[in-house]
Amino acid sequence: DEATEADFQRFLRRVDDVTNLLQGLQSPDLAVQEKAIAETEKRLQEQGASREQEESRSSVNRTLINTSVRASPSETKAGLNGFLAALERDARERAQRRKRNEQLANALKEQGNEAFRAGDFALAIQRYSQGLEKLRDKQELYTNRAQAYLKLHEYEKAISDCEWALKCNKNCLKAYFLMGKAHLALQHFAESRQCYEKMLQVDPQKQNLFEECVHEAGLQEERLREEQRAERQLQAGNAAALAIQELLQRISSPDQDILYYTGGIRLLAGAVSSCEWQTIFRTNNGFSILRNETVRGAFCAESKSPAEVELCVSLLLLWQAACAGNEENQRLLLAQPAVSAQLPELLSSGTAQLQRETLALISLYSEHQGGRRLLLRQDLSRWLQILMAFVKSTDARADSAMNILSDLAGEERFQSQCRALFSTGFIPVFTQLLVCARQVEQAALARGVGMLGRLCADVGLRAQLAESRECWQACLELLDGCPGASSPGASSPGYQQCVFAVLGLMMNLLLESNATIQDFAVPISGRCLALLGHQDGRIVTRATGVLSRVLPASPSAVEEVLKGGVVKKMLKFLKAGGQLTSSYAIKTLSICTKSSRRAQEELLKWDKRFQVLLKLLQSEDELVVGNAAFCLSQCLLLPGAASSLLGSSVVQLLLRQAGGDAHRSLVQQNSAIALGRLCVAEPRHIHQLRKLNGLAILNSSMKYVHSS
Repeated sequence: DEATEADFQRFLRRVDDVTNLLQGLQSPDLAVQEKAIAETEKRLQEQGASREQEESRSSVNRTLINTSVRASPSETKAGLNGFLAALERDARERAQRRKRNEQLANALKEQGNEAFRAGDFALAIQRYSQGLEKLRDKQELYTNRAQAYLKLHEYEKAISDCEWALKCNKNCLKAYFLMGKAHLALQHFAESRQCYEKMLQVDPQKQNLFEECVHEAGLQEERLREEQRAERQLQAGNAAALAIQELLQRISSPDQDILYYTGGIRLLAGAVSSCEWQTIFRTNNGFSILRNETVRGAFCAESKSPAEVELCVSLLLLWQAACAGNEENQRLLLAQPAVSAQLPELLSSGTAQLQRETLALISLYSEHQGGRRLLLRQDLSRWLQILMAFVKSTDARADSAMNILSDLAGEERFQSQCRALFSTGFIPVFTQLLVCARQVEQAALARGVGMLGRLCADVGLRAQLAESRECWQACLELLDGCPGASSPGASSPGYQQCVFAVLGLMMNLLLESNATIQDFAVPISGRCLALLGHQDGRIVTRATGVLSRVLPASPSAVEEVLKGGVVKKMLKFLKAGGQLTSSYAIKTLSICTKSSRRAQEELLKWDKRFQVLLKLLQSEDELVVGNAAFCLSQCLLLPGAASSLLGSSVVQLLLRQAGGDAHRSLVQQNSAIALGRLCVAEPRHIHQLRKLNGLAILNSSMKYVHSS
């Protein structure tokens, strides 16, 4: 109230006065000191007079005081010291009282929090208020009480508490957030947005929260305008508006035959054809249709009769019409517990018509950010395996399910919800689909695998899948059917899409390192080596990428691919391949030459005078340059390798990278090692190095050579 605020402001002014007085007494400016001393004397006299007046209000002090006589310096100093001592004593006492009060306030705050969590908001407010009696400047008590007031729809009180919290801390994020919510509830849209903007100014990292809040404010403002327009239509006697109102009244009547409700709902679905009619449907309790026992019983029945199926289909069609492009209606529909609980049951029902219309309804949500946000407030932990199972469908349900999964896959909340049942619920379904790839909708399966690759951006999900032996075995079985045209359906475009998607998933999973990957490294390498001759260049590129990631897991895998002629194949790609293929190919060669002398010898044999590697040293891609320098440094350990480079530009190329042109330190090191080994193996290269003023760089490079 006003008296409390005035008292609080007086207290703050007194604190400021004392602070200014102490600063003046300690000032190096004599004039400022004199002024502060005079003010101190005045305060001491006022304090003494006040104390005497309190001690004996009935007595009259007749002593004459010569106010024109100024106290001596020693008296002033003594008075000043006494005043400062009194201030220090008062400060200590205040600090002790504050510490006790803070302990009491914190205890009351915790009691209030417990009451809030239990849903007893009135008790929570009482405890927070008691805490504020102990400590009036505790910001958390104001914001916590404001949150409780919001729950009780006491929005003005919530705003007042947020204002008090901001007086305690002008950068209180929670106060701006709650005040914005309270203003929004009061339909103060401009004030609500201002609060959210202040919140963003305090913490620019809250951009996502800010966008959600502003979006909600916009929705509420638009909802209000829509409802005002709809009300005008009803008042004007618009026939379509009145028809919707009448249909809703008839459907709400109890004890009718199930066909009666089905017919009425179908008529209603056809009538709700525009935003205005959607609003009239909402404002006339259209979403309370499940209160009708017959309708609710049919919708929630575990085993549905044909009539009940027809009624449910009608309901789904009605909700599609009412929610299309209308986020407020979408929010109200999902706010009904029966609806959110039944959606996964309808998807799993096995009835094609119910599944089709349920997918269509969910698609209205998943295709835009606001709808996805509403969906993700539900428990979607079962949805991944339910939707993925639609790959077995041979009609549009498969595409619809994959569209929804693709929409949801990038959402962090969906990824986190999937973790709970990923190993036990989803992976078995997924591996079965891969094994049966020729019997399912292959284009949809490819999309599902690609979606799973996006889900693997979540480290927890990726780790679970990478440890699954069943998953790796299923991936290998799918790859088995690709190269040979004799396998039924293996050469079909749909099957090739599946292979391409699975290779991408494998690349994602190979970002992990575990014992399962080590066990499967040899068969994975063998399958990918076989795919290097595929006619689809995209598959070849990904197979090379998988090789570049799986070979470090197993020396046996390196030996396996060397037997299959991997060095010659990689050189072929490096001569003619695209940029991405080349980056994977040189990485594969660097792994092979690191662990195998045979690979070094084959590279020396098939790359005459290292023409391919020298060309790669001029690449703009530093990763390619670094791997090329590494391969070269490994091959320079062979007799005659360094001599074959006499007369080439190798010294100049390595010197440029080792001398600092490369931004990555690892590229500089690899180039320095290659340069050092080159000059050690063939000293005649030093002459070229001297001409290029590179001896100092060679000298510094030798430390890398010795350490390698």
